[in-house]
Amino acid sequence: MWKIAVGFAVFAGLALFILSKGGDIDMGGEKHGAEATHTEAPAAVASAPAAAPAAPASK
Repeated sequence: MWKIAVGFAVFAGLALFILSKGGDIDMGGEKHGAEATHTEAPAAVASAPAAAPAAPASK
């Protein structure tokens, strides 16, 4: 029985160590509403053609 307790303590310590070294980890679950952030660029912006270069000004 004591082996189970020691194994759990070691596993929990290892998990906390890995999570602390991971950076900005959000353990809050799913986000809905204003707090939800989407970082994907819209497809229309990614496939838009490049603008033509401006014509040189004549003097």
